[in-house]
Order: sequence, then C-alpha cells, then structure tokens
Amino acid sequence: MAAAFSDREVPALREQALALADRELSAYGPVLEAAQLPKDDPARAERLDSALSTAADSPLEIARLAAEVENLARDLAERGNRTLEGDANTAAELAGAARRAAACLVEINLSARPDDPRMAEAQRLRA
Repeated sequence: MAAAFSDREVPALREQALALADRELSAYGPVLEAAQLPKDDPARAERLDSALSTAADSPLEIARLAAEVENLARDLAERGNRTLEGDANTAAELAGAARRAAACLVEINLSARPDDPRMAEAQRLRA
C-alpha cells in the first residue's frame, strides 16, 4: 500500500529522479553533434539514428519513474492522511505531467523507429 510507504522510499525516489535528470541534461548532445555533420557524410544517418535511439533512454526511465511517483501519490491521496490530500493530488498531477512529457520525448526521438518496443511503451506511458 503506497499510503504506508516508508520514509526511506521518498529519498530514494528523489535520488533516482535527480540522477535521471542529470543524465537527461547530456543525452541529446550526441544528436546535435550528429546533426551538424554534413548532409552528404555517409556516416551521418547512422550516427543520427544511433544518437536518437540512445537519447530516448533517459526520458523513458524518467517516464517510468514519474508513473511510479504518480501512482504512489494517487494512492496517498485516496488512503493517506486527509490533511495531505491536496498535496498528494498536486504531486500526482505534476508526476503525471512529467510522465507524459518524458514519454513524448521518447516518441519524438524514436519517430524513425516505429517498431522499436520502447515506442509502444512510451505510447502507453503517454496515455
């Protein structure tokens, strides 16, 4: 039951989120580098495709974590301390927005790979 999650879970989730945010800060750099290659460079398309694929990983993990936080917050709003209901609902809404936004980034990064299983997961997470 999420309403009874331990005080240790919150710091662990926060640490995970911060680590993922740090990864995301540099995840798109290789895409920008590949995009700057001359359009007639034979390695450009492959490097760009590979970089976009790799750049999809951190937002997918962010979307997964945000979904977990959203579920915990919704459960807390339902079954937890009534004085925290507003805070828990706000946390759930913010986590849901983060989930959808991160999943959207995955879909954009994988748009050239519609059969990639991460695309289907991102679409589920975005819904």
